[in-house]
Amino acid sequence: MAFNTKFGTEDVSPYQVHSRREIISLLRGMQERNQLVSMEADGGSDSVVTSVLAVDEKTGIVVIDRAPSNMLNQRILESDNVSFETVLDNIRILFFADKVGECLYENLPALYIAIPATLVRLQRREHYRIPTPVANPLRCSIHVPPDDTGGAGTTVIVTLKDISGGGIAIVDEKKMLDNTIGRIYKACRIDLPGGSQVVVDLQIRNSHDYTLTSGKSIRKLGCMFVDPPKPMMSAVQRYITKLERERNAKATGMG
Repeated sequence: MAFNTKFGTEDVSPYQVHSRREIISLLRGMQERNQLVSMEADGGSDSVVTSVLAVDEKTGIVVIDRAPSNMLNQRILESDNVSFETVLDNIRILFFADKVGECLYENLPALYIAIPATLVRLQRREHYRIPTPVANPLRCSIHVPPDDTGGAGTTVIVTLKDISGGGIAIVDEKKMLDNTIGRIYKACRIDLPGGSQVVVDLQIRNSHDYTLTSGKSIRKLGCMFVDPPKPMMSAVQRYITKLERERNAKATGMG
C-alpha cells in the first residue's frame, strides 16, 4: 500500500494493523486522551480537526466530532474518500473511511464511520539515524540495469544524506533513479571512509522532491537494506558509532 503524504509517497504496508482488537484499542486510546485528529475529505481539499467521541464495538462504529461548518460537514458526508491522522505516543496513526454518516451523541449532532478494517501504525525510526558529514559526504554507486528497449545499463552515483542500521537516505540530484516505491536495486556499493566498502541491495521506501533556493529541484529517496549480511551490518554500525562519537566530541568542545 502506497500512501501520499506531505512527506512524499511512502509504502506503509509493513505498518498496517489488521487485528480488530488492536485497532479498537488504538481508537479508544485516542478517545480517552481526547486526542486531536486531522480529518481530510476528497484528498485534502477539505480539512478539519476533530476527535474520537466514542468507539462502539457492538455496532461497529466510531463516533467523531462534527466540523464547525454545516457546509463542510455536508461535503464530508458526500465524500467517498476521508482520511484521519493523529499522533499517539509519538507514533503517527492513519485510518480511512469511504463513507461518513450522521448520528446523535449525548443528544448532540455528530458524525460516525465504521470501525476501519485496517489502520496504519506508522512507527518510524526502528533504527537510529545519523546525518552523514556535509564536508566529506559518503557516496553510493547504484547500478541501473538495461531497460526493455535494449538500452545500455548505467551506474548512478548519489550522495548519502543519513545512515542507520536499517537503511540510508540518498540525494538523487539529477533524478536518474526509478523512485517507484518497492523498487529494488541490486549490489549497491557504499564507500565508507578509510577505503572500506559495503555492498547491499537497496529497496526504495519513500520519495520526496525538494526545490532549493536556487530554484533547482532535487529528489531525496529513503532506502531500506534488503537482507544485509552480518559483516556489512557490523561495518555500518562501526561507522555510525564513529560519527556519533565525533558529533558528541564537537558538542562538548572536545572535537
